[in-house]
Amino acid sequence: MASPAGQLPLLGPNPARRAVLARRIRLFVVATITYNVIEAVVAITAGTHASSTALVGFGLDSVIEVSSAAAVAWQFAGPDPEAREKVALRVIAVSFFALAAYVTVESVGALVGGAEAEHSGIGIALAALSLLIMPVLSAAQRRAGRELGSRSAVADSKQTLLCTYLSAVLLVGLGLNSLFG
Repeated sequence: MASPAGQLPLLGPNPARRAVLARRIRLFVVATITYNVIEAVVAITAGTHASSTALVGFGLDSVIEVSSAAAVAWQFAGPDPEAREKVALRVIAVSFFALAAYVTVESVGALVGGAEAEHSGIGIALAALSLLIMPVLSAAQRRAGRELGSRSAVADSKQTLLCTYLSAVLLVGLGLNSLFG
C-alpha cells in the first residue's frame, strides 16, 4: 500500500537494527549520566569556591539532567523498553519543569542578590568543554531515538541540548565577569 505521496509507508527498523539502536541509546545515556555527574561535582565545587551562583546553578542543572537520562536508562534496561516509555516521558517532563523553575529562581535571585562572583578558570573551561560535548551527544542520541521511534530518547536529547544553551550562557557570563568584574 502506497502513501498519498506515492511512497511506501515506514515500517520501522527490523529487530536487529532495533537492538543496535537500543544499545546506542544506552551508551549515549551512560555517557550523558557520567559527564553530568562529573560536571555537577566540578561546577558546584568551583562555583562554591568562586561564590558564583551561576556556576553552582549550572552544577545543579546537571543533576536535573541526570534524572532525565536515568529515566531513559531505566526504560532501556527492561526487556520491553516500549512498555516503560510513558513513565520515562513523565520523568523527563518533570525534569524539564524542574529545570525551568530552577533557571527562573536562580535568575531572579542573581538579579536581586547581586553578589560579586570571583573569576573561575575551571568554570570557564567546564562551560567551554560542555559547549563542545553536549551538542554532539544530543544530536547522536536524537538521531538514534528518531530512527528507533523512541520519544523518550528524543526528549532526553532535547534536555541535553538545553545543557548546550546553558553552557553558552554560562561561558558568556563567566567570561564577562572575568573581564569586567
